Parts: sequence; C-alpha cells; structure tokens
Amino acid sequence: MNGLAICTGNANKALAKGICKHLGTHLTDVLVSKFSEGEVRVQIEENIRGKDVFIVQPTCPPTNDNLMELLIMIDAARRASAKRITAVLPYYGYARQDRKDQPRVPITAKLVANLIVAAGAKRVLTMDLHANQIQGFFDIPVDHLYGINELCDYFIDKKLKNLVVVSPDVGGIKMARAYAKRLGAGLAIVDKRRDNPEKTEVMHILGNVKGKNAVLVDDIVATAGSLVEAIGALKKKGVKDVYAAISHGILSGPAVSRIKACKDLKELVITDSIPLTKSKKIKNITAVTVASLLAEAIQRIHNEESISCLFDETTR
Repeated sequence: MNGLAICTGNANKALAKGICKHLGTHLTDVLVSKFSEGEVRVQIEENIRGKDVFIVQPTCPPTNDNLMELLIMIDAARRASAKRITAVLPYYGYARQDRKDQPRVPITAKLVANLIVAAGAKRVLTMDLHANQIQGFFDIPVDHLYGINELCDYFIDKKLKNLVVVSPDVGGIKMARAYAKRLGAGLAIVDKRRDNPEKTEVMHILGNVKGKNAVLVDDIVATAGSLVEAIGALKKKGVKDVYAAISHGILSGPAVSRIKACKDLKELVITDSIPLTKSKKIKNITAVTVASLLAEAIQRIHNEESISCLFDETTR
C-alpha cells in the first residue's frame, strides 16, 4: 500500500507478517537487536520519510524488553521523519496496574501510556484492554478492538449444542453478555473472592449451568489459577464440557502445567496477540489469529476511514 510502512520488533513477528499478508504489503526491514551490554539497538533499514508508520509490538513477556523495543522504534521512526506513527499493541502490558488498590503503589498502566506518547506515537491501536479506562490514560487517539468475533467464529464452527457463556467475575459481565448474544447461549457468573493479586477462591456459580457445555470468557490468562478454580466449580455444578475463550494467553509461571493437568478443561482458545511459544503448545490450547482484524483496522486508519464497526463489542 502506498505511503504505508509496517514495522515490528521481536515481540510477535509472526503476527506482523500475517498483518502484512492481509494488506498485500511487505514488512519494513528493521534491525532490532542488543549491544553486548544488553542495551536495545534499533535501525530502520528502509526509507520511511513522510510515511504512515504502524509499529506492531505487543508488550508481552519479556515485558520490559518488548516495551523498550517499542519505545526505541517509535523514537527511531520519529527521527526518520515519519509522517505519523501508530503504536499497534495487540496486548498492552502493565494493564493490570491501572489503579491504586493498595497504599503506596504506582499506576504503571498510566506511566507506560506517558512513555509511549513521549516517545512520539501519534495514535494507539490495541485490543481487549484489561480495563477500558486505560484508553483515557493516553493524550492521543486510541482505537480499542475486540477479539470476540474471531473467538466466537471458532466456537460457531465447532457447532456445540446447549451452550452457556460464563463470566469469571462480576466485572466481566458485559463481555460475557456480548459472547452469549453472538453464540446464542445462556449466561452465568462465577462469584469469587480474590485473596491476593494471583490467587482467587470461587464462592458461587450464579446461573443455570447443569448439563450444559460452558465457555468461560476472559481477557487474560496468566498463571491459570483462577481458570482452573472456576472449571472445578463448574464441574461440581454438573457442567458437561468446559471450554475457555480468552483474548490474551500470557501463560506465565505454572500455567501450562496447570492446564495440562486439568482434565476437565476440554480446550483453551486464545488469540495470537501474544505468540504461543513451542514450550506452551499442548494439545488442549488453540490459538486463533487476529491478523485480519488488525489489518483491516490499519487499512481504515491509513485511509482515514471510520473503524467503529470493528471495535463495538456489543453490536458486532
């Protein structure tokens, strides 16, 4: 596409290449490596002067390395006289640190937003933020997409019967309702108590789930502790098969071993916003691509067209 440049670091090259394939363009050559002392080295090896530059770089683990690559690539593009720089963040790291929930803690999600703007980004394109209010942390336009269509299409193709969509907590009801509407399914809620940032206890299941196939929906699966707890509670309530549809598969710490050991989980379906590394590829984890969604958004932004039809999770 004329006047468009797609760049990427080391965070998720496969997704960036998929986006370029949908757009019918090539990935701009960018050297992203490290100096001997560990500092990030970036050099854009093509002329991008006057171009509309999109930098595809989820800030997934290793979070700090990928964040620094993003910031330095933005700065390099700004100094190379790019016309406009859009940071494409399929996954926005530090999003769970979005408020002061304890004394003397930072709001790191806001700090990261400040860094991205200070580096020179003029626009942000992201997907399934952990908290919608993070959009307001930026002083530049933010386009917020949802992976619901890609995930729902996967389950529609499976032709599962007697479905119920389950929200993992009260805060996820809006998302779960959108999935339920799209899948023509019932709705249930897991009532849980959070003991600490990475441990929860399921208290009750609100809704009729007995004898049904359940699809747990959420935005993030990190250590999978909450997921396994919810699955156990659903099985005790008489659920037939349990699936999970989760946008961002961080799968940190004991997550993969927990999922592998969880015989009651039929399948975990995630998007490729975060790359599924070889060590995390097990038989009951499936990744669906969001390359076409991001490609269409990039094309619309580049052509100065509305993308509201892509990010309205309740009407799509």
